[in-house]
Amino acid sequence: MTYNFDPDRWYDNELAVLESAFKAGRLEESEYEERKDRLMDRYDEMMTRLDGTYRITEE
Repeated sequence: MTYNFDPDRWYDNELAVLESAFKAGRLEESEYEERKDRLMDRYDEMMTRLDGTYRITEE
């Protein structure tokens, strides 16, 4: 099984959507900042889960 998920690209894409909504006036600045903080929290949690999930066992 190949695992091709790129968490940095995922974060960049999600952030771009938020920035687009903010620039278009669909989000107030406070809501934009709150969502951006939550996005970073999700990214950090994801990185913690992904870190070290693949290990080669020594026999």
